[in-house]
Amino acid sequence: MNSNPMYMEYVDDVDPHPAPRRGWRILGWVCIGLSVVMVAGSLTAYGLYRQAFGNISHEDVNAQLGPNRPKKLNEAMNILLLGSDTRAGGNAKYGRSLKNDPPRSDTMILLHLSPGGGQAMGISFPRDLMVRMPSCKGRNGQTIPAQSRAQINSAFTNGGAACVIKTIESISNIRVDHFMQVDFNGFKTITSAIGGVPVCLPKAVNDPKSGLRLSRGKHTIKGEQALAYVRVRHGLGDGSDLDRIKRQQKFMGALASKAMSAGVLSNPKKLFALMNAVTKSLTTDKELTPDVMMDIAREMQGMTSGKLRFVTVPSGPDPQDPNRVALSDSAQPFFAAVRNDKTVPKEPKPGDTKIPPSQVRVRVFNGSGIDGQAGRVADDLESQGFQVTVGGNAPSITSATKVMYGSGADQQAQTLAGLIPSKPQPAARGQGGTPGVVDLVIGRNWTNLKSAGAGIPQQQGEIRASDDICKET
Repeated sequence: MNSNPMYMEYVDDVDPHPAPRRGWRILGWVCIGLSVVMVAGSLTAYGLYRQAFGNISHEDVNAQLGPNRPKKLNEAMNILLLGSDTRAGGNAKYGRSLKNDPPRSDTMILLHLSPGGGQAMGISFPRDLMVRMPSCKGRNGQTIPAQSRAQINSAFTNGGAACVIKTIESISNIRVDHFMQVDFNGFKTITSAIGGVPVCLPKAVNDPKSGLRLSRGKHTIKGEQALAYVRVRHGLGDGSDLDRIKRQQKFMGALASKAMSAGVLSNPKKLFALMNAVTKSLTTDKELTPDVMMDIAREMQGMTSGKLRFVTVPSGPDPQDPNRVALSDSAQPFFAAVRNDKTVPKEPKPGDTKIPPSQVRVRVFNGSGIDGQAGRVADDLESQGFQVTVGGNAPSITSATKVMYGSGADQQAQTLAGLIPSKPQPAARGQGGTPGVVDLVIGRNWTNLKSAGAGIPQQQGEIRASDDICKET
């Protein structure tokens, strides 16, 4: 950074003070899609069909989680959705030969409901994701010690929903408010009650293992055929976990879109059958009562399929094992965006000339004298959609935070300046600066970044429930 810059400068001139330091058994996807509907459906439906909630099983997980959990930062709701491959009861015919094996969960989705309603995001955690596993209480009451490296889907096998919640919270620092767990039972009833789920095959499939036989193109499937589609392992895609997650997200989006359509929510017979099918396969925490579900529904009333997004947690090949995946560098900024989601994204208004954060390139310099401050601020900026690099330490410690820009970045600087802790004041133009780039020098008076009101930035490869089912992703 040039010590004698020629840029327009904005200065935060507040009195300085020290800144604070601051998977998947695939049938689960189907019921999880319906779980989205349960928290986004009409209030009339909840009133008429509340009796269906009597089918839900409950589990007390609070005692196992303990007091040392992430703080709740806002009014968002985070619900962990789990698909269990238990072979109990009617699920036995689809199962493993060892009936006493503990159930597994290869479907782990954090359903994030934005404050104010109107938007939801399903965040998938791949079953092969390698993470640090916290200590958990096992199914037999024994304590399972923490592991520095373990596959995330082993959390459910080890200690059920509580262990998965502890694991997700430990790697993301996101507070999980509730959980919903579903199994195979009732799947065929669900797909039939909804009138079938639209799918689109890129090629003909004849898979003897799953029993799926479908021609290339669009189909509406239900019952046994839908069951075969969601269980197919090698007939579609490249067989990788991430590829199947992407396909399953499209399936779930199509299912949720169908369930949210007027043809289902406004049809008492269809809706009653649907609610019964869902609730008979559902286990939740004790705190997720019918009244809480109705409160959530009130918040989410009017949500459209275009506001229901599905993403996979930022991850890539595991350096230690090419057959596993690990969180990527962009995971923590993404988690920060979820934690700090305070408002629903606003649609741009006609004639609005404000530059969005996604089009602003920012370099962050540390002039606060606090180690790591530039990196923390960079993560917060990235979580709000800015293109960010860390420039290192400023030439000297400064009391005031500054926003400076080179030629052609005046509007971009205004976007950033509106988010620093207080209203900055313009100063004279000097020399230097990189064209098109905004420089942020963190001063000793830095507190925290304001919300851009942009919700969670669009993620690479995200899918919306309103997407064309034949769209290539």
